Order: sequence, then structure tokens, then C-alpha cells
Amino acid sequence: MSKKPNYSYIGIALTVLVFGIIFVPKIVDRITSDDITREESRSVSVSNEDRTIRTSDLAFLEINGEAKKVPSFSFANQDGRIITNEDYLGKVYVIEFFFTTCPTICPRMSSNLVEIQNTFPDNRNFGVASFTINPEHDTSEVLKAYAEKYKMTNPNWHLMTGDQEAIYKLANQGFNLYTAEEETAEGGFEHSGNFALVDKNGFIRSRIVNGNPVIYYNGMISEEEGVDDDGQEQQITILKQDINKLLNE
Repeated sequence: MSKKPNYSYIGIALTVLVFGIIFVPKIVDRITSDDITREESRSVSVSNEDRTIRTSDLAFLEINGEAKKVPSFSFANQDGRIITNEDYLGKVYVIEFFFTTCPTICPRMSSNLVEIQNTFPDNRNFGVASFTINPEHDTSEVLKAYAEKYKMTNPNWHLMTGDQEAIYKLANQGFNLYTAEEETAEGGFEHSGNFALVDKNGFIRSRIVNGNPVIYYNGMISEEEGVDDDGQEQQITILKQDINKLLNE
């Protein structure tokens, strides 16, 4: 069992998610140490070479009878280019919220996303959307240096900055991924360590485990670590598998 990292972000608010999703799922919210996470499923293996899947078993999240899409957004990326949600149409991508001066969970999340990036090195239909929650500091130039540091080389990986209020609304309301400015937290901010998965048409997708949706994927535990000291298993492997499923839809 790996040594548990010293997370500094304490989830001080649980967002009640009401998702009508084929079934009437029970969404289990859970606070682990310093971050908001969701009770997730066991790890499974994945092969990027498996092209036999044509229609995935990943469900659509439905709210009031409608499948939930990524809200519209428009921010500048690490190259100073304006990126919107429409730039991701036709691509399967992972969503995260982070900031470059984060002293705790962000480096782990970034490393896990690079590992995912490297699993799909030649797939032009895969991408990542990283939104900084500290746009005052994280300019396009700062984000570009961060991307170079972590070897974020996927051309569809956009690290975005812009109006802080708009970014926080996107996180807290658009994705229900907790984000807040907090002076007492290390680094001055609190945020979720989870990733969201979006399909080629802009819909948020979820696997179903025992009748319940795995809405988000824990981004803080690496495949190499396997589990943390609370017994929570890494979900990078299942995220890779689900990306592969959506790429083959």
C-alpha cells in the first residue's frame, strides 16, 4: 500500500447532484482527508489497442429528462488563443480544475493526466481541458511554462485562463466540481481533485457500477500507487478504459 499524500484541500461544501440517469442512481458523496471525491468502482485493465468496442455502455447524465452537456465557455489558452467548448466537438476529453502554484494535489493530477495523454499518443480525437482557478496569476505565459514543465504535448490539451467568476461558475455549477478561494488553505484555494469525462458531442458521460453512476474519476491516486491509506483505489485505469470506449463510439 502506498503512502498517503498530504492533501491540503478540505472539502467544505458538498454539492447535491440530482441526476436522472436511466436508473434512479444513488450518488454517494464522500470527503477524503482534504478533497471532495465520489465513492468509485474497482480498477479494471485497459488496452489502447482494443478496437472491438463500437457502442459503449457509458450512460448519459440526464437532468429533467435531458442529457447534460458541457456549458458554453470561452477562455484563452497557453498560447493566447481563444478556446471554446466548440473546439472540443468531435473529441473525447477530460476536464480538470487546477492552478499552477498549487503545492499539494495539482502536481499529482497533472502527472496522472500526462500518463493518460501518453496512453493515446497518436489519437487526434483525444484532448484535455484544464481550467486554472487562479487566473490572476496564471496568465497564458505562466500556463505555457507549466505545460512545458510537465510535457503536456497533446495539441488538444488546452490550459485555460480568463475571468475568475466565469471559471468558478463553470466548475461549481457547470460540472459540480467544488472550487473556492480560501485564504486558510495551502496555496490559497480549495478545489476538487476529480476529473470529468466528455464525449465527442459534448455530453458528460458516466459508467454504471452496481446501478450507481461513477460520475467523476479520482485524479489524485496514480496507477502505480494503486490505493491510498483509506483503501480508496486509483481510477486512472478505468478512466483510460472509458476514454477508449468513447473514442470507439
